[in-house]
Amino acid sequence: MKNTSPEGIFSCDTHITRRHFIRLLSASSITLAMGCGGCAVDPVTGKKTLMLVSRDQEIQIDRQHSPAQFSSDYGRTQDTALNAYLGEIGKKLLPHTHRPSMPYNFQVVNATYVNAYAFPGGSIAATRGILLKMENEAELAALLGHELGHVNARHTAEQMSKGQVTSLVVGLGTALIGSKYSDYADIAGQLGQIGAGMMLASYSRDNEREADALGNRYMVEAGYSTRGFVGLMEMLNSMSKHKPGYAEILFSTHPMSDERYKTAVQNAGTAYAATQNLPLNRDRYMDKTAGLRRIKDAIENMQKGESAMGQKQYTRAQDYLQQALRKAPGDYAGLAMMSKCLLMQKKYSQAEKYAEQAKTAYRGEAQGFHLSGFAKMQQKKYAAAYQEFDACDRAIPGNPTITFFKGYCKEGTDSKPQAAELYNRYLKTVQQGEYAQHAHSRLVQWGYIRKK
Repeated sequence: MKNTSPEGIFSCDTHITRRHFIRLLSASSITLAMGCGGCAVDPVTGKKTLMLVSRDQEIQIDRQHSPAQFSSDYGRTQDTALNAYLGEIGKKLLPHTHRPSMPYNFQVVNATYVNAYAFPGGSIAATRGILLKMENEAELAALLGHELGHVNARHTAEQMSKGQVTSLVVGLGTALIGSKYSDYADIAGQLGQIGAGMMLASYSRDNEREADALGNRYMVEAGYSTRGFVGLMEMLNSMSKHKPGYAEILFSTHPMSDERYKTAVQNAGTAYAATQNLPLNRDRYMDKTAGLRRIKDAIENMQKGESAMGQKQYTRAQDYLQQALRKAPGDYAGLAMMSKCLLMQKKYSQAEKYAEQAKTAYRGEAQGFHLSGFAKMQQKKYAAAYQEFDACDRAIPGNPTITFFKGYCKEGTDSKPQAAELYNRYLKTVQQGEYAQHAHSRLVQWGYIRKK
């Protein structure tokens, strides 16, 4: 008979499967309820198009899910000057967009993998990894212009209306990329690297072409040289040919091709030839990103560490992360990554220590609580683990997996009424899977549900 006791699911002596670890660092799937609608005018083309998602719904989706994605990416940067700089460049583009009244915000997130993404309501993020790949402010304007292009062309809402996006995984951990990227889904699940942003992962090549066209237009109209757009495309095209592990998400979410680069070059010599001599603002970019570049070696070691974890080379990953932390000892992302690496090796006591350091490095950021809670729970410190999960829940409410873990910890302290309440709340959202089976069996066993 299968052991569904707390020890059976989370025992230190029990092998943690990839599926269990994905569940640890992820939330449940949430089906998006589409509102009634029909045709709407495309803000870019002016033509009528099928659109079942309203502007208000785009904003609601954004506000509900972007905080979880930012936390998955180790939170917004604590370098307030760098974040302000990104916002400054983004806001400079807004008067030239087709939807200038959207509630845009621009964030640098602490993730070290190379990517940028946009939520449908206007939340736009760039990782530290991609900022280190760019060489001037015009390239940054091109990057943000491209993401603004996705928002202005309503690509996510369009896909949702066509039924191409029906559900998403949100939280502090992973998203299902799909069978085409199943290998990387395995990596991402272990690293806890992707969150709600994967809702935006199915951009088509046509979407990318349109976002490129809009982004190029927005940045030159804002006063930047089209050479910045060519530079961005050249960098992305070069990376796509090598596909390093820390850039895999970028190219699964934003398909790259020689055609996109060649189009940028062609436009630079034709439609935007007059902008060739406009500024790139390289010196300004270097000044504003100086603090980030000072820890470039540390970030590159974190990238290597994440890649090694994806290959299940945990000892090697630990070595890379130790090198990173010697160069940037208080880096929240590095500390959290080390905690994850140790969890994968079932070194729970050590993992707890790094999670505690991560919490100190970035007070109030949810993922540190999540990692600390799991490490404590594995050591059967149920009361302390509950406090961590509760803090995580307060930081980012609505993650049903955290609700289950809270119930599980209450069960571990023999607080059955509280455990039953939390299990019941979990089952209102999730009805399938081992966690749901465990919660249901306990409610039956304790007499809260009548056995059929």
